[in-house]
Amino acid sequence: MKAVVYEEPYTVKIEDVADPRIEHPNDVLVRVTSTAICGSDLHMYEGRTAAEAGIVFGHENLGVIEEVGSGVTSLKIGDRVVMPFNVACGFCKNCLAGDTAFCLTVNPGFAGGAYGYVAMGPYTGGQAEMLRVPYADFNCLKLPEGDAFESDFVLLADIFPTGYHGCELAEVSPGETVAVYGAGPVGLMGAYSALLRGAAKVFVVDRVPERLAKAEEIGAIPIDFTAGDAAEQIREQTNGDGTDKGIDAVGYQARSHDLGHEEPATVLNALVETVRATGRLGVPGLYVPSDPGAPNENARHGQLLVSIGKLFEKGQRVGTGQANVKKYNRQLRDLIIAGRAKPSFVVSHELPLDQAPMAYQKFDKRIDGYTKVVLHPQLAA
Repeated sequence: MKAVVYEEPYTVKIEDVADPRIEHPNDVLVRVTSTAICGSDLHMYEGRTAAEAGIVFGHENLGVIEEVGSGVTSLKIGDRVVMPFNVACGFCKNCLAGDTAFCLTVNPGFAGGAYGYVAMGPYTGGQAEMLRVPYADFNCLKLPEGDAFESDFVLLADIFPTGYHGCELAEVSPGETVAVYGAGPVGLMGAYSALLRGAAKVFVVDRVPERLAKAEEIGAIPIDFTAGDAAEQIREQTNGDGTDKGIDAVGYQARSHDLGHEEPATVLNALVETVRATGRLGVPGLYVPSDPGAPNENARHGQLLVSIGKLFEKGQRVGTGQANVKKYNRQLRDLIIAGRAKPSFVVSHELPLDQAPMAYQKFDKRIDGYTKVVLHPQLAA
């Protein structure tokens, strides 16, 4: 089959790789119809991880079941399904508690698994024509037949639940004010989710005009941090109080205010300043235990200079971690079906699979409006 294969930093190619096969009675094989490029894929693409040549990318996957293992009971050939980026067993201690992002079964020695991502287990990615899904009864979310809402439903694999997870971590409630740092796809989904949850005001901090304009389109208040300190701008619009809640949708590749260099703790510290005393911070933005491309030795080991004294002084609380997608994806699916949510407003491009190398280049450089790209492996070039 054809697949997006990593070769070296800043290089992916479309190559022929082995077709997946049923390896366990609980597996299904899915013919992929939509698969999205994620900002997390760029970490590998840029060589910021220990990704080795030959890995097939892709953890945001949707398609139609083509083969079913003998132990699968709730799925059949022809079912249209979307898979959480988290590969999870459904029966370990964490899965039973709803913490499927931290499954203890699927990736021995590491809490959690994912498709096509370094250190997240032996699960080939779905930026390909076919995908093997383990523990399929648990991991597949059924969708209506046909192709309706295709570009909305594919976002249920990751960024829509991840944005919503940021609101869960921050405990966003109706009538509150919320600051979201980062207007990439996850940040926009966080702002969108905060509005769905009834937030009174949602501020979105970024520097890219197109992204800030998109935030304004959904009813958020754009804050350009190059125009002045973001926390000060937000305090000016909240009677000096700051916001009730804050969400970090940037993660460890945050840059200094002058954009001159990376400062991995920049957003965390900005949120401490932005959120009022006793407020809560949600951190779905990715932080890693090791980063060979970090700007200093501590950061290379995941150790950051965070304003813990100010956070303690203000009595703020922090929630972190990857999204437990299965905790949210059914409800978010049903909001889409009911017409209450349309997350595909973040999708900038829909392309055939063979255009993935070009899409990665443009997405990485944030040019030509490339923000969220959905690849369609069955679409002719």
